[in-house]
Amino acid sequence: MHGVLLVDDHAEFRAFARGLITSAGYLVIAEAADGSAALRAAELHHPEIVVLDIRLPDMSGLEVARRLKAGHDAPVVILISSGDPREYEQVAREAGARGFIAKADLTAAALRLLADRL
Repeated sequence: MHGVLLVDDHAEFRAFARGLITSAGYLVIAEAADGSAALRAAELHHPEIVVLDIRLPDMSGLEVARRLKAGHDAPVVILISSGDPREYEQVAREAGARGFIAKADLTAAALRLLADRL
């Protein structure tokens, strides 16, 4: 079972996403509400997958993704946002993310489609 780090600044959304991630067959091993906490959690827990909001209070999720991908044994990063997917798909790939899912389109199937290419 793949371990997932879930990063979003809204606790209610994290609870919703945790349910989706679990129903997709993954284990949420850590959560973070901002970029700095996400980087610390990734270093501590070594997740295989990071579901990462682009808009965080202290730094962009794109910057977090770049830092994660630059590290040793980099996880699969899936970026999420409430923004328009056309706006983020290319920048997500440029940041080293596996892909982008709009929060409104986040489902177990959409998550598996990107994450199962481990």
